[in-house]
Amino acid sequence: MIPARGDPEARELRRARRLVAGEIAVVITLLVFVSGVIAFAVLIGGQRAEAERTLAWTIRQGLSVPPPGCVRLFSGGGHAPPGQPPAGMPVTESFARVPADGNVFTETRELGGMVYSIRTENHGGVISQAFFEQIYQLQDRYSLLTGFAVAEALALVAAVVTGYLLAGRVIRPLGEALRRQRTFVADASHELRAPLTRLHTRAQLLSRRTRVSPVPPRVAEEVDQLVSGTRELGEVVDDLLLSARLRAEPPRMEPVELGALAEQAVAAEAVRAGERNVRISVSDDGGAYVVPGVPTALRRVLSALLDNAIGHTPPGGTIEVTLGAPDERHVELCVRDSGVGFEQRDAARLFERFARGTDGEGRRFGLGLALVREVVAGHGGTIAARGVPGAGATFTLRFLRA
Repeated sequence: MIPARGDPEARELRRARRLVAGEIAVVITLLVFVSGVIAFAVLIGGQRAEAERTLAWTIRQGLSVPPPGCVRLFSGGGHAPPGQPPAGMPVTESFARVPADGNVFTETRELGGMVYSIRTENHGGVISQAFFEQIYQLQDRYSLLTGFAVAEALALVAAVVTGYLLAGRVIRPLGEALRRQRTFVADASHELRAPLTRLHTRAQLLSRRTRVSPVPPRVAEEVDQLVSGTRELGEVVDDLLLSARLRAEPPRMEPVELGALAEQAVAAEAVRAGERNVRISVSDDGGAYVVPGVPTALRRVLSALLDNAIGHTPPGGTIEVTLGAPDERHVELCVRDSGVGFEQRDAARLFERFARGTDGEGRRFGLGLALVREVVAGHGGTIAARGVPGAGATFTLRFLRA
């Protein structure tokens, strides 16, 4: 079973299936082609050997025996069969190639619109020249090439169909394994969500009590770390659950105003940004930025990008969310920060699952950004990342207008 068509992994599986089918088709086609080339070479070799044997036998028999059909013999001033020979026969300039007794010279020439195999031989001082007309040999070659072309075309079609079916059978277990994996992730995430929420709530309550009750500073610090750890673990579980849901069923699209969504996301992160002394803002050119999408999923995208930006921007830095329209058909949203940035060579693996950067506190590398790419791709959009170490990073989202 291959996952749903909108699933990025399903697209990869179908792409792999096409590649495998294409490779099988290429291999089979090459095998047929090589077989045809070998058969054609064997045919030509056999025809040449036959023509040489016939010409040699005709010269040995001389004019006393009528030559075989398609053969003409010139020897000692006479020729056979009787009648007017074709223009250009005999080829007298070839006589100089056999000056001594026993010399033989063979060649192929076109005379009067026909191709001939020619054997010139000096036997006892008498020069004989025999011509073998290749009309039937050429017809055999043409017939073989025609049959080979038809066989090649049929083999290609059969190879593509067979390769596609075989590739489907090979990939089907992988698709089933991916489906089971997503089911497990969804079930496990769903089951973990409730106890993690309770654990995080109790950790928060414990943290508040440490602020009003005299406890050692070390204990208060450990409790705060517990709150932070449970929050991050809950975010990972939420990401896993959202990813599984996005793949399990195609999202139901509705018109979404990205400008309003960006304002809401920035307002939600304003307190956290203020605590870190980071200025966060939204700017646009006053237009409408309506795209087809799922509001909750797109809000998660903006939240993840802002989380990374805040976590990687030092105090006194800035984060700017800008919206624009590069053309009439698209809308762009950029999240630009003045933080630690990243090496541009890391952009290729930036959205890999559970990869992690070395600077900052946010999840510049992790499930969050992997999920961002999945959501954006599921909305028919693209995401690009550019960074400069020590000079910040920019994430650019592009969507089709609604």
